[in-house]
Amino acid sequence: MGVMEGNPKKEPMHYGEVIGVWAYIGANNGLISGYEAFVNHAGDEDLKKLLQEAIQTMKSEVKELESLLKENGITPPPSLPSRGTANAEDIPTGARFMDPEISAAVSINVGQGMVSISQVMGQCLREDIAAMFAKYLKDKIMFGAKLLRMNKDKGWIIPPPLLTSN
Repeated sequence: MGVMEGNPKKEPMHYGEVIGVWAYIGANNGLISGYEAFVNHAGDEDLKKLLQEAIQTMKSEVKELESLLKENGITPPPSLPSRGTANAEDIPTGARFMDPEISAAVSINVGQGMVSISQVMGQCLREDIAAMFAKYLKDKIMFGAKLLRMNKDKGWIIPPPLLTSN
């Protein structure tokens, strides 16, 4: 029996899985910090709720993936300290991110996250790790759909040239 037979949790991680998981944790840690700052800047309550949802989801993913790395003898990347809270009205107008800017940045992150997650899934040999990332992809798709609906409802979408039929 080889090392890649039997219980996937007993199989060693390969270097691609390790760096994929490690990089995903690092990216989430950076996004968590940025989204905490965005919450301080946001004025729209729906946007704040979506930002909080994203933060909680990413924190949960980080916790799960850090455990995976530790179980395999790998030190996870460092996390960033939590940001304090601020009143958006106290941030000077020229320094404050506006709600459409925040939403656009988060929308870009969602798309990039789906690509990153798919890449990690594609290089996995361990089914348990691939399944974890499949769940993250499903969650990211659902979050992206909510974000898109909110952007449309609030008029924050700037569409590219639209093809219309004559």
